[in-house]
Amino acid sequence: MEHEHHQHEHEEHDHGDHEGHDHHDHGAMVEDFKKRFYISLVATIPILLLSPMIQDFIGFDWTFPYDQYVLFLLATFVFFYGGWPFLTGAKDELKQKSPGMMTLIGLAIAVAYLYSSLVVFGLQGRNFFWELATLVDIMLLGHWIEMKSVMGASNALEELVKLMPNEAHKVDQDGNVEDVEVSKLQEGDHVLVKPGEKIPVDGQIIDGKTTIDESMLTGESVPVEKGEGEEAIGGAVNQEGSVTISVEKTGDDTYLSQVIQLVKEAQDSKSKTQDISNRAAKWLFYLALGSGLLTFIIWLALGFPLDVAMERMVTVMVITCPHALGLAAPLVVAVSTSISAKKGLLIRNRANFEGARQLNAVVFDKTGTLTKGEFGVTDIIPVEGHEEQEVLQWAASLEQNSEHPLAAGIVEKAKKDSVSLKSIEEFESLTGKGLRGTVDGHEVNVVSPGFVDDRGYTYDQQVFADLSEEGKTVVFVVVNEELFGMIALADIVREDAKEAIDALKELDVHSIMLTGDNQKVADWVANQLGIDEVYAEVLPDQKAEQVKKIKEKGWKVAMTGDGVNDAPALATADLGVAIGTGTDVAMESADIVLVKSNPKDVLSIMELSKKTYRKMIQNLWWAAGYNILAIPLAAGVLAPIGVILSPAVGAVLMSLSTVVVAVNAKLLKA
Repeated sequence: MEHEHHQHEHEEHDHGDHEGHDHHDHGAMVEDFKKRFYISLVATIPILLLSPMIQDFIGFDWTFPYDQYVLFLLATFVFFYGGWPFLTGAKDELKQKSPGMMTLIGLAIAVAYLYSSLVVFGLQGRNFFWELATLVDIMLLGHWIEMKSVMGASNALEELVKLMPNEAHKVDQDGNVEDVEVSKLQEGDHVLVKPGEKIPVDGQIIDGKTTIDESMLTGESVPVEKGEGEEAIGGAVNQEGSVTISVEKTGDDTYLSQVIQLVKEAQDSKSKTQDISNRAAKWLFYLALGSGLLTFIIWLALGFPLDVAMERMVTVMVITCPHALGLAAPLVVAVSTSISAKKGLLIRNRANFEGARQLNAVVFDKTGTLTKGEFGVTDIIPVEGHEEQEVLQWAASLEQNSEHPLAAGIVEKAKKDSVSLKSIEEFESLTGKGLRGTVDGHEVNVVSPGFVDDRGYTYDQQVFADLSEEGKTVVFVVVNEELFGMIALADIVREDAKEAIDALKELDVHSIMLTGDNQKVADWVANQLGIDEVYAEVLPDQKAEQVKKIKEKGWKVAMTGDGVNDAPALATADLGVAIGTGTDVAMESADIVLVKSNPKDVLSIMELSKKTYRKMIQNLWWAAGYNILAIPLAAGVLAPIGVILSPAVGAVLMSLSTVVVAVNAKLLKA
């Protein structure tokens, strides 16, 4: 039977339990609760009409032979059909020694059902079937509202696996190529990887030269030039040349498999946080048990008959599970989820979102989070006798045919500055060195520092050193074998990232950059943004370790990232925040997704978390507050002076607290 435990259980399914729960269809679960609610609601109407207590309360009399047996059958249906998710959820919570909302509801409906059944079959007393039915209805409604409003999370690990190609071009000893499944490859096999394809396995390049985009895996923003004898990582994208790779690692030993393992471990070890309504339910459960048993013992000790003591005990235990508690959190969640969605925040793990109000540090990945993950021209340095615009025009004219990220940055700069491009007649990529071609009848090269040094060109070494020191990538423009100048490019810093860092400083929240990129690039970006702390050249497994170290200071840590390399750290942090333009894997590992990819939204999360938490606390007081009055009265504290809370008056008080909770939730504002 598919069932849904309360929200913290639901989130455990989302965040770790991969052995089966993750594969439940979230939409089907929501539909299941909706169906149970409506069917139970229909069955509740005759239960209310047949209940002697309700008939007394509203002053009418409707009886017929065996009416109480009909009532018993209807209540039995609601108890087992409507109450099933709560009973099975309670069993799971108790198995984990973590009673929460499910256990509290399970206790209340089980006690009400068993006692009322005994009354029908001869015990002196009044039945509580109407209490049982209305409690099941309201709790089903609450769960349905909550599940509908909280976005269902899927499985991060499945998304990671999708990154690996299924097939590879295997090369035999005679040089023949055949397509085989990646799973059939063995260590020592040779594999051909063509331009634009994903590398299928970890291995060593034995033939060919190319540039490989590893940014999604390692966070290194610039594509890496690779040749014979160098490593290639499975899942990275081969950009320019064809290469043959000797397979070194397969299956669980590959880099990506190890990242998958890290994400799984981080998710499994993530504390099974209970959200606040569950923590309240836990204490109410203990209160219900304790006060119920105490009431029973005292009434018996005072010499009252067993049936009277039992009725008092059951009244106390049923009253301790307030109907309003079933709506206290779900209604606030529904309102706050809809507010957050309008702000472009998709909340996937509510317990961790609730904790965002206590953050001490926010860790940012660099590429794609603080920067745009695309190159822009920062400096153009012409050689004496040439103009900036002239250098840009020749470079952009040649680069207009290239797919390389640096080329895109140069062409974009030319467009922005309204520089007209010359016609290109011939074009070729010099693997590892740059580009050459014929533009408007002239031979043009846009090349690396190595190419220029090999040919003995002279240029301003100090300017070049300064630009490199800032972590910028420098290319040289040579026209008809004459050096015209150099162009420096860097990953563009987001304008809103600076505002986000400044705002965090005002809140006394520490900002930290964690990147796989090199130290110089990281320091340059950090200086531009005013970031407090920088960790560069960090591998994915080290990112998760670094987040753990920051948490060891006793800090509550949020991690913001967008790539596969961030997934283990996102799953390890107290709050994982994925940038919406990032990979599916990062989004699946995160607690919250920023649809607008704006780092400033981290502040919106913190602010909304504080407001939601405040509203939730208010609602829990309204929901449980009537218990402070009702439990002692139901237990019979004022019995000596003739005042005992009748279940009917209890029901009126309960209805009032439910209405107050509903109205208060709607008052939450962004």
